[in-house]
Amino acid sequence: MTTPPVKRFRLALLGLGVLAASYGSSAFAACSYVITNEWNTGATGEIRVTNSTAAPISGWSINWQYATNRLSSSWNGKVSGSNPYTATNVDWNGNLQPGQAATVGFQINKNGGSAEIPTISGSICSGSSSAGPVSSSSVPRSSSSSSITVSSSSSSLQSCTQQCNWYGTLYPVCVTTTSGWGYENNRSCISRATCTSQPSPFGLSNCGSSSSVVSSSSLPPSSSSSSRTSSSSSSRVISSSSSVVPSSIPSSSSSSRPSSSSSVVPSSVPSSSSSSSVNSSTKGVFRVNAQGNLTKDGQALPAQCGNWFGLEGRHEPSNDATNPSGAPMEMYAGNMWWVNDSKGSGRTIDQTMKELKAAGITMLRLPIAPQTLETNNPQGMVPNLKNHPSIRQTNARQALEDFIKLADQNNIQIFIDIHSCSNFVGWRKGRLDARPPYVDKDRVGYDFRREEYSCATTGNPSSVTKIHAYDKAKWIANLKDIAGLPAKLGVTNLVGIDIFNEPWDYTWADWKALSEEAYAAIDSVNPNLLIIVEGISGTANNQDGTPDTKDEVPHGNPDLNPNWGENLYEFGENPLNIPKDRLLLSPHTYGPSVFVQKHHMDPAQTECEGLEGDSAADLDCRIVINPTVLEQGWEEHFGYLRAQGYGILVGEFGGNMDWPNKTSQADRTAWSHITTNVDQQWQTAAVNYFKKKNIHACYWSMNPESADTFGWYLTPWDPVSANDKWGQWTTLDPRKTTLLNSLWGK
Repeated sequence: MTTPPVKRFRLALLGLGVLAASYGSSAFAACSYVITNEWNTGATGEIRVTNSTAAPISGWSINWQYATNRLSSSWNGKVSGSNPYTATNVDWNGNLQPGQAATVGFQINKNGGSAEIPTISGSICSGSSSAGPVSSSSVPRSSSSSSITVSSSSSSLQSCTQQCNWYGTLYPVCVTTTSGWGYENNRSCISRATCTSQPSPFGLSNCGSSSSVVSSSSLPPSSSSSSRTSSSSSSRVISSSSSVVPSSIPSSSSSSRPSSSSSVVPSSVPSSSSSSSVNSSTKGVFRVNAQGNLTKDGQALPAQCGNWFGLEGRHEPSNDATNPSGAPMEMYAGNMWWVNDSKGSGRTIDQTMKELKAAGITMLRLPIAPQTLETNNPQGMVPNLKNHPSIRQTNARQALEDFIKLADQNNIQIFIDIHSCSNFVGWRKGRLDARPPYVDKDRVGYDFRREEYSCATTGNPSSVTKIHAYDKAKWIANLKDIAGLPAKLGVTNLVGIDIFNEPWDYTWADWKALSEEAYAAIDSVNPNLLIIVEGISGTANNQDGTPDTKDEVPHGNPDLNPNWGENLYEFGENPLNIPKDRLLLSPHTYGPSVFVQKHHMDPAQTECEGLEGDSAADLDCRIVINPTVLEQGWEEHFGYLRAQGYGILVGEFGGNMDWPNKTSQADRTAWSHITTNVDQQWQTAAVNYFKKKNIHACYWSMNPESADTFGWYLTPWDPVSANDKWGQWTTLDPRKTTLLNSLWGK
């Protein structure tokens, strides 16, 4: 399998200077078409609409048509048609002041031809002369040269200043080296010193010169590619009669696609929140910048993240006196026993937020069920709430909204995860229309099987007596509802929506199609949000109507199993058609306390090769945590995309550091031969890998009420010896504090 080459960052920066030269001054045409990257089967590019008049423009529409090429995706514009195509502005780029520009990004399939340069038409383009776009097919290439030359007869000090200001905003944490170039996380970047003192195409000291040559050998080395990527160099020599830098910033480009022999120098830098896509009057705009890092309103956003598991709901056991077999954790029912006639810990949510903030948390992932959004669901109302009246909300929806507003007041960012298709089905689902038999139907000593519930209206086994129907239409409605919360609540802390938790029962093609529909739905309500997309798993429903039979799906080395939600292996060849600066990939990964995988087996026990889970426990298989083996799996499942500049925020990782102690009696018995801290070793290996790859991650969880992971907070609760103390939190676990401080660089 081939994967896209790495876009070396220093080349992308130089490419922006090249793009500036190609557009020229305001005497040029208002509409232009540029190929920014090309490979054997496709290309990416930009259509730029520049207001070259003296009056403001309110709204615009452009048209183009190909002979052989066809559009495969686009961003920063509303595109319709199927050749010819029409693009109109979106909310934030329709009003252009004189000299301002808007950019529509696109990706094309070449369909056996070359990358075409079509004519851009439309009323806004009428009467304009074309300077001619810069395309990869029209630029001389040389594998033996590594220099990029930009020649000009005139330049603008004001434009150069604007460009330097932009770099200083986009890369505010860029560290200046002695050479003047910025350097961060093994990537070169423009620094303020470069703008003010260094001779370069971007520096103020160079703004009055007639030409400049920058050799790549004089720049800091760019980041090395992973074993799954390849790159090569090329050069561009471009001459223009004028080189005034455009007053607006180029928008995002899609990921590059495979190239067998060369890597075309991009002519623009992928967008971030400091691009023209961010309205300066709007707050709470979240983007992924050119380095794959999160930003809020154009500023770097630390992703020191944890999961607020269960939202103070719980699975009510079958023998519960008030609500037998009631709502599971994914519904915000507000029945944590924090304050229960002085029997609980006396804790409040605000107190906990302040403690987490002081400990370093800047972001929380918030799992919900569709029923959480309802104001009249009985599982989220009295008499099913056990809290003290002083902290009891009216219903689940109010509790959710209060939580978001309280987090906003504490400057904690939130992203909401649709964690299930039903509050009664819970975490086990795997698809929107999940149906039994579920994966834990034969789990020993387990009270929460729920074989009588289904989210599907058809194809259910005889065990189903209760249907909580869920489908794509209801899911889309939920996504739009959540996307509207910032406006409704007056908050600016909703980062985005994790569109569905661990969709392990889909193929990549099916999940890709659903993810792209989710993006369109969310964007139609709130273009400020990120679309957070998890991976799939190693198997999927075989679509024959039999829910307990699965087909294998590609995930690389068959000996390295992905966790549910971890598998983004096929993304490399079949990426999501979602703008790169709006997309946050969010795989999940866990160690043996959640599930013992076959790559956890001790290789010295040949009888255990290929075993996992209960079958491995039955043979008393030993567990060996080998970071090298683990990293091979992480790299091919999702890590390779980090080198391509994608934003990655692991949505869930963590575990029970005392495993197999402090878990269910069944697990303690099955794994009693494990006497070392294997899950703590796994968590340490995961953090080391995340740091190496500059990947952020959300710890599961803050809450300690899960027997397979426990939480950052300690608790006197034990599922075997102290089950009556469920819901009481004390202080933070110092082992996990050390782990998270290491991840955060503290």
